[in-house]
Amino acid sequence: MMIEFFIPMKLPTVTHQQKKVHVVNGKPHYYEPDALKDARQKFSAHLGAYVPEKKLTGPIRLLTKWCYTAIGKHKNGEYKITKPDTDNMIKLLKDVMTGLGYWTDDAQVASEITEKFWSEQPGLYVRIEQLE
Repeated sequence: MMIEFFIPMKLPTVTHQQKKVHVVNGKPHYYEPDALKDARQKFSAHLGAYVPEKKLTGPIRLLTKWCYTAIGKHKNGEYKITKPDTDNMIKLLKDVMTGLGYWTDDAQVASEITEKFWSEQPGLYVRIEQLE
């Protein structure tokens, strides 16, 4: 089984790594700042339309192409080599996809390809394949 789609959108630049912590009575309490909550909600709203009828099982390959608005001297299709880091970007996306029911656990993602580009058409391309 394969699921493939492109979501035209201005991509959030906040990442899962940007959770905050404050200490109450000597105990750490983690929370999401508003920008991270907004990014989570934005992904949930867009990804909700593509949730499979049944959760994907077994090993999964997740391919994502993050297309950021080409600005200044950057050309369409040029690799983006500035923040956010790909490992931080994908964590929030996989958490949202798990919550929506794409699969049972994001640990099922056994193969992961994440690329980021400058693009005239900003958005997120996603391809999910069951590897069994």
